[in-house]
Amino acid sequence: MTQIFLSVAAILGGLSVAAGAFASHALREKISERALEIFETGARYQMYHALALFLVAILISRTESPQPALVASRWLFIIGIAIFSGSLYALSLTGIKSLGAIAPLGGAAFLAGWGTLAFAAWNLKL
Repeated sequence: MTQIFLSVAAILGGLSVAAGAFASHALREKISERALEIFETGARYQMYHALALFLVAILISRTESPQPALVASRWLFIIGIAIFSGSLYALSLTGIKSLGAIAPLGGAAFLAGWGTLAFAAWNLKL
């Protein structure tokens, strides 16, 4: 299972680089400056949390029995990327303003992921 999540983290990290390049090269002349900033924010947060997911997968691989908090943080980071970054990508590409209301749900998942990771780290036995 660890290999799957390490791979998912690497894929999400690579996709964030691709999204950033897409924004910089293909979107710069096609969408507004504000929409471009929104898209780039999605890519940036996707990368941060892909790296966090990678760290969590490594931590899980180093323990005999993974803590439920570590497992939860792994899923919360994935959910956060899908909802936060996904809604920002969609908002910037479509201009549908109501999509901006979805992003805070992804942000809440990110915060919960960091909180559960902090809890797990406090109790971690390596």
